[in-house]
Amino acid sequence: MAGSDMPLEELLEHLLGLANASLSLWDLPDDATARLINVSENATYMVEASDGHRSILRVHRENYHTRRAIECELAWLDALSDENVVTTPGYYTGKDGSAIQEARAPGLADPRFLVLFHFVEGSAPDESGDISAGYEQLGAIAAKCHLHAISWKKPDPFERLTWDVDAVFGKAPTWGDWRDAPEVTEDVRGVLEAVEATIRSRLAIYGKAPERFNLIHADMRLANLLVDDSGTRLIDFDDCGHGWLMYDFASSISFIEDDPRIPECKAAWIRGYQSVRALSAEDLAEIDTFVMLRRMALLAWIGSHIEAPEPLSLAPGFAATTARLGQAWLDAVA
Repeated sequence: MAGSDMPLEELLEHLLGLANASLSLWDLPDDATARLINVSENATYMVEASDGHRSILRVHRENYHTRRAIECELAWLDALSDENVVTTPGYYTGKDGSAIQEARAPGLADPRFLVLFHFVEGSAPDESGDISAGYEQLGAIAAKCHLHAISWKKPDPFERLTWDVDAVFGKAPTWGDWRDAPEVTEDVRGVLEAVEATIRSRLAIYGKAPERFNLIHADMRLANLLVDDSGTRLIDFDDCGHGWLMYDFASSISFIEDDPRIPECKAAWIRGYQSVRALSAEDLAEIDTFVMLRRMALLAWIGSHIEAPEPLSLAPGFAATTARLGQAWLDAVA
């Protein structure tokens, strides 16, 4: 969790105190308690009580999303569910009637925004073995979300992050500069400088027409699908924002871009997508460009979040593999 100079262990101790103290903001059982289940941009907690209550509390990272941006995320969740595009998690309103709460805690300089989501039954698709069926489903869900985004009259003002070239390679990149990531040697940097320049050139030509660049989930991985007997739910819209529609495929293979199953997964995703919405030749030609854009963003993310367990575990060899993937892509598009 970037954004604080405090050691992660100390920060999490303060955030756990904040999470438990904040539960009184909602109409929850008196004995409800929060326990940490995930740390990334935000800290996420399972809230449980003796009567069987379960819910999911998201404590937002400071200075990442504004209140208005979170309101816009929840508005899209509501619209997707209300219009039967895809089932999304519901959320609770606090005692004051607001879905977004704000709380402070001793030891933390800044207040935090909080959202309490309904607990969603189900499990993510098995990612071992053949995962192409899951990717075909992901493709169809992505296409449904994209069709909705293109036609949806968004709340005004509509505020979300933008996932474009400037967000990854600009002067103030959202997740930091990939050059600062671990193990970016001189050889790695040389390849990735060429990758960045080629991405910039190709996407400048591809452009940002609304049917190519619109509101996207931006983290639509198998891990963010929950399946049970009642159907499939799409969760974790925290990164949703303005981006290229094909970026949703790139985000779906985050961290596993070098997995030998990816060509089959890509074909399955495209097949599922085109069962709902047609893709142009230009869309298909640039999918791998977005894979490299996302991979470069993830390299930067590892560097800027290195104090957290997941990026720390991913860091060894990630830069070298990114350069190897980048060189293969450069050779393919040359």
